[in-house]
Formats: sequence, structure tokens, C-alpha cells
Amino acid sequence: MEFLRLNQPQTNILFMPKISQKGQIIPASPIRKLVPFADKAKSMGKKVYHLNIGQPDIKTPDVMLDAIHNFSEEVIAYTHSEGPLSYREKLATYYERAGIDISPSDIVVTNGGSEAILFGMLATLDAGDEVIIPEPCYANYNGFAAMGDIVVKPITSFIEDGFALPPIEAFREAITPKTKAILICNPSNPTGYLYSKEELETLKQIVIDHDLFLFVDEVYREFVYEGEVHHSILNVEGLEDYAVVMDSISKRYSACGARLGCLVSRNKTLIKTVLKFAQARLSPSILSIAAAEACLDVPDSYMNEVIEEYNSRRDMLIEGLNRIEGVICPNPKGAFYAFAQLPVDNAEAFCQWMLEDFDHEGKTVMMAPGAGFYASPNTGENQVRLAYVLNKEDLASALECLEAGLAVYPHRTVEQQMTV
Repeated sequence: MEFLRLNQPQTNILFMPKISQKGQIIPASPIRKLVPFADKAKSMGKKVYHLNIGQPDIKTPDVMLDAIHNFSEEVIAYTHSEGPLSYREKLATYYERAGIDISPSDIVVTNGGSEAILFGMLATLDAGDEVIIPEPCYANYNGFAAMGDIVVKPITSFIEDGFALPPIEAFREAITPKTKAILICNPSNPTGYLYSKEELETLKQIVIDHDLFLFVDEVYREFVYEGEVHHSILNVEGLEDYAVVMDSISKRYSACGARLGCLVSRNKTLIKTVLKFAQARLSPSILSIAAAEACLDVPDSYMNEVIEEYNSRRDMLIEGLNRIEGVICPNPKGAFYAFAQLPVDNAEAFCQWMLEDFDHEGKTVMMAPGAGFYASPNTGENQVRLAYVLNKEDLASALECLEAGLAVYPHRTVEQQMTV
């Protein structure tokens, strides 16, 4: 017995298992990192208006819900790794209605648009390779790059220009022998900026000249306003081997929890490579596939009503934000996000304070701090992203809370303090 006690393994803090370098450097999501503070605010009885996350409150189409309720297969089985042919054929028909000529063999179905982005990166960039991304950008691009030891080379766009595409010289200056791709979101999450056909032609010239892939996240394709037109990178002639689109049903059909997206490219070698990643993770969900196949039959009237509602919400939010003293917010032409500059010294501290220490008649607002949407350090620290995914009554209340909070926040910028 004494011998056994002497040979028991000893615990030593110096030899504890260590977290990976990737795990240490991957950034926390600015969209979700303040959730514990929101949960605590709710436990204290506060009403929290969630403008931090792009979770639409629009009802999911009945045909999708019916497809789930009426699922009749006796086995919830694997699907094909690239997605069932029947679904890819319906997707090709959807793209055809959008004016995009794509075949089912150009599509790999993924578990959400997020997996499409990750697979696209991993299939084209090795550890240490670089992807150029205009910022502010969808925060998880930084996280996906960290997973693959990929270097993000940010090119900053500015609120004063409405977050337009930076000049071509900025891209050319950022390109090195390690650069393999450029990634944009069109329309943009988080700014709502809609890239013009001329801007896409500029990017075309850059990627052809330097032999780069051009990734375009087109999840918000339908969400354009003021008579503007979305131009898909898949329709830019000459980019057949360069263009890669990441897409999702999440926002289009208010089905974020279905977690179903796709990667689309006419580059056959890329599609074959992405398929190997898809095989390694086995397959997309058969239940989500059933729902998605049904939603592709939703009539145009559904999307027309959705766009009209978002356009009305956008007008209310942007007008309301720019009425608040010290707030600056460009008018987004697409998606359902606004990216605003606040009269505070640190937006993350302000967002946390709004949840922890403030309420207006028992209500407060949750926003996403803007710095998390940049890869450049010390950038966007007085900015926030707001998603206009709530009904107009709730949006109006959220604006009241924001204005009331800014009026009493103890850490306003010096310029704003002088005006109060």
C-alpha cells in the first residue's frame, strides 16, 4: 500500500496541458462577447433590445417549417458530402432566377455560410499566406483566418467615405508574394455598403494581374435598397477561375438556425479541393436540406415584403441615429446593418456600461463594439454595429435608450462633454 501511494501521479502546475497558440490568438466575437452582461441585465428585470446580432425577427416561411414538421424518412441519415444533387439543382435554379448561370457541379453545400468561408480559405491558403480584406469586415473572417494560421492584411475603409472600397493603390501596396486572395462581403456586413459594378471591375483587374482568388460573401444579395442593383462577382466576365462566392439561406429566409450555406465557383480544381474538406466533416444535415429545398419554392412576393420591411426599418434607424448629438452614421445601401460612430472614448466599455449600469425606464440596448470588426489594432474604438432586425416599435424604443444613455455616460469624448 505504501508503494502504491508513493507511485501515485503528482500534480504540478508547471506541467499542466497548454492551450494551442491558435486558441490563444483567435479573437472573441464582438457580436457575442457581451452576452453574459446581457443575460445578467435580463435577470435583473431589464428589457434588452438586441441590435448586436443579425438574427431577423421576420417569420421563417411556412413551407420550411412544414417541411420539418412533415419529415417522413425513417432514418435521419447522412447526405452526400457535396449536398444532395436534388438540392444543388434547386440552388442552380435559384441562381438562374437571380441572373447567374451556375451548374449543380459548381456548388458544394456547407453547414452554414461560415463553413463555406472556412473551406474556401483552407482550400486556397497555406499557413503564413495572406488574404487582403477591406475593414471593417465581418468579425469572424479574422477567426477563420486564425484557424488556418492565415494572415489577414487589412485595408481600412473610412466612415467619412461611407466605407467605400479603398483605392486600388492600397490593394497593390498590400500585395506580397504570400498574398493569395482578396475577400469582400457584398452587400457588406457590418457596414451595409453595396459595391458597384465599377468597384468589382477594379478588383477583377487586381486579382488577374496578381493571380489571386477573389472571395465574395454574397449572403445579403437580395437586401438592397433605393432602387440599387446587386452585382454578383459570378457575373463579371473573365473571373471564371478566380471568383468564389460564399452564400447562405440564413438571412434570406430568416433561417439562421438551419445552418445551411454553400460555396460556389466555376473553378473545377477548387471545387474538387473543397469537396475533400466537405468529406472530412461528412455531410450537411438532412433536416436542414429538407427545409432548404422547400424554401427555394417561396414566391417572390415573400422576399419583396421582407425587403420593404427592412427598408422601412433602415430609414427609421439611420434617421434616428443621426438625430442624436455626436452620432455619425452613413446610409447603408444593403444588408441590414448600420455602422455608427459614437461620442464616446471606447465603444466596448460603453456597450458594457449600457448593459451593466444603465437602463431607461427598465430598458437598455445591446450593440456590437466596432473594434472587433477591424484587424488593424486601435481602430474603430468609438464605433458600433447595429442590426435593424427588430420591428419599428422596438427600434424606436432602442433609439430612445441609446440617446438617453449617451446623455449621461460619464466617458463621453471631450468634444461632446463641452456641448452638454
